[in-house]
Order: sequence, then C-alpha cells, then structure tokens
Amino acid sequence: MAGVMPGNRYDGPALARGARILDHSHKPASRPAETSSMWRVGIDVGGTFTDLFAWEEGGQRRQLTSKVLTVKEDRAQGVLNAIREAGIAPAEISHLMHGTTTATNALITRDYPEAAMITTNGFRDTIEIGRQHRAALYDPYQQKPKPLIKRRFRYTVGERMDVKGAVVRPLDRAEALAVAEKIKAAGIKSVAIAFINSYVNPAHENAMRDIVLEVNPGIWCVTSADTRPVFREHGRFATTAIRACTIPVMEQYFERLESRLKETGFTGRLLILKSSGGITGVDYAKRHPEELIESGPAGGVAYAAYLSELKPDCANIIHTDVGGTSFDVSIVEHGKGLVTRDHEIEWEIPVIVPMLDIHSVGAGGGSIGWVDEGGSLRVGPQSAGSSPGPVCYGLGGTLPTITDANLLLGRIEPTLGGKMTLDKAAAEQAMERLAEEFGLSALETADGMIRIGCENMAQAVKKVIVARGRDPRDFILASFGGAGAMHACFVADSMNIPRIIVPSEAGVASAFGATAMDLRQDLEAFYFSPVATADVDTINRLYAQLEKDAIALLEADGVKAADVALSRSAQMRYVGQTYEVETPIPSGTLTAADLPAIATAFHKCHEQEFGVSSDDFEPSIVSLGVTAVGRTARPPARKPEASGRDPIKSRRPVYFDRQWHESNVYDGHALAEGAKVQGPCIIEYEHACAVLPPNASGTVDAYGNLMIELA
Repeated sequence: MAGVMPGNRYDGPALARGARILDHSHKPASRPAETSSMWRVGIDVGGTFTDLFAWEEGGQRRQLTSKVLTVKEDRAQGVLNAIREAGIAPAEISHLMHGTTTATNALITRDYPEAAMITTNGFRDTIEIGRQHRAALYDPYQQKPKPLIKRRFRYTVGERMDVKGAVVRPLDRAEALAVAEKIKAAGIKSVAIAFINSYVNPAHENAMRDIVLEVNPGIWCVTSADTRPVFREHGRFATTAIRACTIPVMEQYFERLESRLKETGFTGRLLILKSSGGITGVDYAKRHPEELIESGPAGGVAYAAYLSELKPDCANIIHTDVGGTSFDVSIVEHGKGLVTRDHEIEWEIPVIVPMLDIHSVGAGGGSIGWVDEGGSLRVGPQSAGSSPGPVCYGLGGTLPTITDANLLLGRIEPTLGGKMTLDKAAAEQAMERLAEEFGLSALETADGMIRIGCENMAQAVKKVIVARGRDPRDFILASFGGAGAMHACFVADSMNIPRIIVPSEAGVASAFGATAMDLRQDLEAFYFSPVATADVDTINRLYAQLEKDAIALLEADGVKAADVALSRSAQMRYVGQTYEVETPIPSGTLTAADLPAIATAFHKCHEQEFGVSSDDFEPSIVSLGVTAVGRTARPPARKPEASGRDPIKSRRPVYFDRQWHESNVYDGHALAEGAKVQGPCIIEYEHACAVLPPNASGTVDAYGNLMIELA
C-alpha cells in the first residue's frame, strides 16, 4: 500500500520537510551469530514497494517480514534492501523465491532493445492487425496499441506449410540469407521467427533459425514452434514476439541480480515465480520470459491457495491484492487458482501460455484523483508510485491520492506506528485544490475518492466472477496488500460477498505466497480431432513425450523423477466454436473406451464455465497439455501468541457514511485467538491496516487471520 512505509532503513530520495523516518525496535536488525538455521525467502518486487517474507527451516521456525521502497532504476537493489531490512544474512538463505513485474513493465513501456520478426510472405502485419476486435465498440477515435516490433524490422521470406505439415513451398534460402544480412546490418540482437502452420511442422522455422545464427552468431533467436506450438497465428506470433523482446531484458536483470546476490554471500537457489502459479529455476526463466508476465501477483494467488488448504471453510476464495499502483483479482476454487490461456498484455496483444486468471486495474494506494473534461471526479489509473509518492509522504508529490484521502478520513494513523510522519496538512491542501474544481469540501472529495476507487475495484471483481460464471455469494473475499484491508469491506459490500478474510501477513501476501509455491512446468502439443474419431495411439505418444520433457525440466531444478506429480488436460471445444475449455484427461494409457468419458468431462467443464452444454454438437480436441509439479515445503502454520499487550491502542474519529464515528484502534498482532471486534474500528498490522465500517464485525481465528462478516 502506498500508505505503509518500510522499516528503519530508507533508500529512496531525500525526505522533504514534513516527513521523517523513525527507528522501530520491535523488528530484529540482526540475529545471533551462532545461529546456523537456513531461511526460505520470498520477495515480491512491485511498482511501489518490494516486500519480503521469510521462514526458518529449522531451529525456532521463526518468520520475518520487511517492506522497502522499490528502486525503479535498479530493482535488484530493492531486493537486496529488503533482505538487509529483514536482518537475514544472504549466506543463510537456502531458497530465494522471487516474483517480478520487470517483464510486464518492459512490455507496457516498450522499454527493451529493438527486436526483429521473420514470418511467411503475406503475414508481416499479423501482430499489428490482430483479430480486428474493437476495445470500445462505439469509439471512432480509438487507437491500437503500439506494435511490439516495429514494421521496418518485420521481415518476410518465401515458404509455406499446409495445415497437415506438408511442404507447399520450400524455404527460399536466398531470401532467408538476405533477411539475416539485413538483421546484421540493423544491429538487431533479438529475433522472433513465426511461420504459418509451423505448429504442425517446425522444419522451416528451425532452418531459418540456423541461417540467422550462421550470419549473426550470439544473438537471441526464438521460434514460435518452440514457444507455443498451437494454432491461431495471431496469439502464437504475439507470444513469440513477447519472448524475443523480453529475453534481453530478463537475462540482463537476472544476471545482475545473481551477481549482486553472490557478492553478498548468497549460495542458495534462486527460483522465479511463473504466471501459471509455480516456480522455476532462474536459468529456465531467462529463456522463457513470456511465462513471467504475472509473476508478482501469482504469489498472492498462492497465498490464497495456502489459506484454502489451511482452512476448509475457505475452499473458494476471491483473491484481491491492493498495492500502491494496482488492484489484482482472481479466483481460487477448491484450493487451486483458475488458469487461462487468453490473457492480454494490452488490447489485442495476447500471451497464450497457461497463466493464472488475474485481472488488474489501476487502483491502489497511490492512485491519483483528478477531474475529467465533463467535470466528474475520477480516480486512477495514474499512480504516484514510490516516487514522488502520495502528497503526505513529503517526497515531492502534489496530486492527491487514495492514501491522502484515507489519511484525511482518519483511517491511517499519522505516524504509521512510528515508521514515519505523514504530512496531513499538505495532503489537505492538495485535496482542497482538487475539491475547488467541482465545488465540494476537501473531506467530501476524499470520501468520494475512496468510494470511486472501491467501486473500480468492485467492477474488476465483477468482471472476473461473471466471466468465469461464478456466484460471488459462494466465495469469501481474501484481502491482501498493504492497502487491501482498508477497502475490502466496501468492495465486498458492493459485490454482495458476505465474508472477508484478512491474513496476519496480508501486507506481504505475494512474498508469503512465493514461499508456498511448487516447482511447476506446463507443456503443450497440438492435436486436432473430433473426440469420436481421435487416434488414441497418437494421443498416447504425444502425452508420453510431454511427460518425459516435463520431468526432465523439473529434474534440472533438482526434483527427483519419482517425486513429480503429473496431470493431463486438453483444450477442447464444440465443432465450430472459436474458443476452448480446459478439460482434465485421465492418466495412463488411453484406449478408445476412454473417449466417451472424455467427451462427458468436457460437457461438464463447458457447463461450469458458461452455464450451458450441448448434446447436439460434437466435442473436439484442439491441443494436449501436461502439468508437472514438484512439491516444495510450506511455511509452517503459526498460531497467535499471547502478547500480554492491551489490543486497544487508542480511539480516534474516523469518517464513515458522511459523518465522524469515534472508533477503537486495535493492535492486530495483540489480538488473541477468538478476539472479537465491532465496527467502526481500525485494526493496524505491521504492514497493513484493516478498516471496519459500522456494519462489519470481525473475529480472530486460530491462525491469527481476521474473519470479517458484513451485516
């Protein structure tokens, strides 16, 4: 959250007058030198903050957290700052699980070295034309996003495969050599090769790659058949372009991070969070950056899945995470995050690898309030981020944010428990300037900003729930992120979600989840056939190869083959449909007798997703998939210990429903199991703060989680 500062070390720009960093001695700065326990550490690098959660593998099974400002110009430095802030010696870290938005940021800002694309004659503009969808149906002035690869660096060659993989036109070697020379002359260091129908037969792509590397030794060269061998050229081409554009960025980032960690004495394993909800070794992550697009938010989904395992009454969770810049939402059902293959970086820029179905909008603690051309108050998606940050930070920000609004409404303690002093007067002046534009008071404007921001979040929840055909009343809302619990009750109320869970480590949820993730690989192969006439021998052969390859990848990450759990799936649809539904497939050798059961499973999955199935249309298989999982250790469940402290820290007026309410302020870490709180009240944690309006009540469960119910 943009309103919760890190601990006693500040590495950002110099503080302006009105803000100061204070030491807080309750967090250990260092530990006894004789301790030899090793630590599992999760780190999430966000747009505003870099969060850390660590748990001790032996000894006292301690847990540590830290939160520091993200160093935008050197994110690796932010990782090191978080480790140092937690007081952990890098030499005592056995596993470092790292979630990062570096690839996503590079794509959104187009901040990567120039890349080239080579494709079949006639398909040069596929990634720019897209699917001819419109983001806004009635907006005549809308513009497509900037292409990932500039047109002058998109080359074509003569070649053609048919849909069965037979050569229609051989690759023109003379044209291929000429293109390779043009790439050399342009100084391009990264190339995507994407030919039509190469998902059936990659021979021409492989030959083109060999020619490019022959003329340009040492450059990055990726093919679409290796990236994702599935049909529909737009998604395959775009995903290959994403890999080519981000490989240089991520390789440079990971190599710098590895080097910096090694300098500090780190000798453990560096593991990277994948968008699919698993972790992988850093070497694999360097070569497959398209699988890291939702790397950071994936940790929050893993924490929600962890809660589902821990608490049977929380099997179905709507995971929400509010940081300084964005609001992320996804669904965890029966302990597993829902996966999609239809994610878009931007409109008409799809990435077709398996990814957790996470929807993000620009709504966070740093979201800025502004007035549109029609004179209406708007909030976000622009964010003050970590620099200059909210006005109340005193770091140079001049535009009022959600954090400034919460401060004026009494929902944030002005010293953040001794972490820093917020400049309330500056926040009020900034809010007054905004309020003057449409004739409200500063207080009314602050209240309006919170209402609008929460409604933006609620609409994001609605989009995910409705798109997947779920009823929000069947779920509990899990509120993560430093700013999440401040707004959770209002978001849940808007969506008719009766229950909310605020974990004790909500402020560092994605970092916590990183330490609860399994090693995972998801592989896919193209196979197209109606189910009734499917060739089970071919299916068995493809599954056997996928499983062999997936096991080999996990073995490279140190997992024994005997410890790998395999599951199969297929992308299926009714004949004539243009979208697929993921359907589970039985393990073992399949026979023709299994085909009716596969069709029945598809009907059930289709009905769950869309509320309807059909006996009139024939099911068909589009592609086959294998998921391989290597189980890792989980953070130990910790029960709250009796602190002996009075949980009520103070009382102060807090603004709800257009009036001030005298409210209790609780120390969240001093609330024992079974403790009950009644709104209106505030519960403050080390890295988060829960706001309970008058219609909410809460109870602390056996694990220190705050369970909130709305009247």
